[in-house]
Amino acid sequence: MNTKTTVISRQSLEEQFSYCDRIAALWAGAGRTPKAYVETYGCQQNEADSEKLRGFLAQCGYAMSTEAEGADVVIFNTCAIREHAEQRVFGNLGALTHTKRRHPEQKIFLCGCMAGEPSVQERIKKSYPHVNGVFSTHHLWQFPQLLWNVLQDNKRLFYTEDEPGSIAEGIPQVRDSGLKAWVSIMYGCNNFCTYCIVPYVRGRERSRKPEDILAECRSLIESGVKDITLLGQNVNSYGKDLDCGVDFADLLARIAQLPGDFLVRFMTSHPRDASEKLFDTMAAYPRIAKQLHLPFQSGSSRVLKAMNRHYDRETYLNKVAYAKKVMPDLVLTSDVIVGFPGETAEEFEETISLIQTVHYDSLFTFIFSPRPGTPAAKMEDTTPREEKNARFDRLCAVQNAISEEIHALYIGKTLRCLVDGQDKDMLTARTEGGRLVRFAGDASLIGSFQMLTITGATTWSLTGTLD
Repeated sequence: MNTKTTVISRQSLEEQFSYCDRIAALWAGAGRTPKAYVETYGCQQNEADSEKLRGFLAQCGYAMSTEAEGADVVIFNTCAIREHAEQRVFGNLGALTHTKRRHPEQKIFLCGCMAGEPSVQERIKKSYPHVNGVFSTHHLWQFPQLLWNVLQDNKRLFYTEDEPGSIAEGIPQVRDSGLKAWVSIMYGCNNFCTYCIVPYVRGRERSRKPEDILAECRSLIESGVKDITLLGQNVNSYGKDLDCGVDFADLLARIAQLPGDFLVRFMTSHPRDASEKLFDTMAAYPRIAKQLHLPFQSGSSRVLKAMNRHYDRETYLNKVAYAKKVMPDLVLTSDVIVGFPGETAEEFEETISLIQTVHYDSLFTFIFSPRPGTPAAKMEDTTPREEKNARFDRLCAVQNAISEEIHALYIGKTLRCLVDGQDKDMLTARTEGGRLVRFAGDASLIGSFQMLTITGATTWSLTGTLD
């Protein structure tokens, strides 16, 4: 794996823009506006990457479509975290044979984390001849060149070489919302958790310069964005590769001091690098949302060591205790894996007890999924699937009861919420901690902060009234 970082030069990016111009001229000469469809799987980083792909496509003259049927370009931006996600992509990719049969000139591309796996590349070459191109995350910035070459030569192309991890500033973005925005502050991961494929498909950690991130955030705020989420596989390690004296807490503080009416939040946060300085910074600035996603993965120190997580149960609980001490209203969420190879019934009970001790607002729960190429895929796993399913169901029941209990405590409180949309005849809003609130109101309120009094609660959401 190539571990160097390449900063894509402005000249190289301008060359990509020249391909955009050629493609736009090609379609203008054909006398019609082409359509493009981008389907995103997986995490928020993939969502942010898809916004860049849509930005390139818009500059190439494409209008965005809501379906693959009839689109001139179809892109699947994929996730490789779990086997189920990969199989769903392959199933949907296979279904595109029908759309391409009806539209023979349709160009189909696969990108994202799956595209970085050699086994996936070979499977596409052998079994999916209707796919025109595959490109890994390292080659996203070259998409216009890939598209142009496919349009010109109608040959299948694979941009999947082990290129160094890159940072390309200035790629246009078409965002899904003018109210909320993802901002990638770094890419890749150095942690090499034994179950995780990310370091192999997204490369090593590389941070954007703080001035570039600040400029992007300032522009978003000036355009009316009210909620900014900073993204990275491990945002807490931001800046370690820059040697510029700015760590993640420093970056957060600088963003929080920008003028405007907005909130900034972040994910994902690795416990290994979550510091008291970070929690103190969150507590000190009103514009930093009091929401923390801090994956613990297992309540057993032995399992955590087998996962190569670089912390134990006690360390994790101490960090959570400090965060809650300086932020009493903190909304805390996490990830947990059930059925990691070798997990015993007693170790699973340690996970349950940690959940009961911490009292998470909500959890993202997963049954272990072996990923080829990771150390955990080679570990002996003797726990039957039925037992894993039973543990998973019990864990979800415990957490659902806690979530319902926490939500009930919101009733009677008046909270400042960002009104972000509609759900049938109700408006939807989000609390500072990201909790969903439904209430009656006029659509003109969408995009504004409003004070809402919470009147009802379920396991998953709240209801309220305008104060």
